[in-house]
Amino acid sequence: MGDEPVTIQSTRSCPACGLTFTCDGQSGRKRLWCSAVCRQRGYRLRNHPPADPVVVLPKRTLKSEVVYECPECEARYLGIQRCDECNVFARRVGPGGPCPHCDEPVAVADLIPGAIVQ
Repeated sequence: MGDEPVTIQSTRSCPACGLTFTCDGQSGRKRLWCSAVCRQRGYRLRNHPPADPVVVLPKRTLKSEVVYECPECEARYLGIQRCDECNVFARRVGPGGPCPHCDEPVAVADLIPGAIVQ
């Protein structure tokens, strides 16, 4: 009776998939993952965090939806390519619209820092 090995079993929950499994204490260490697939998933989540999503805007926008800025006086216009005060052509900032608070033209690139404006 005294020479028989004692097997200790416990149940655990896999941190990757949530599956409940039994692990025995014969190896000297408790299993953390239910399978090699879940172990690899845990490694990837720890060492390779997901990248930030990239915002891509449509290639063609209407002229009335484009914000322009005068290179001399830095006045912004919505859909107007020529500055009224300086009488020079304004540079294209990108798609945008009027600000809901102050009604000034604001570009999408000003609001979303990672936006790719084509």
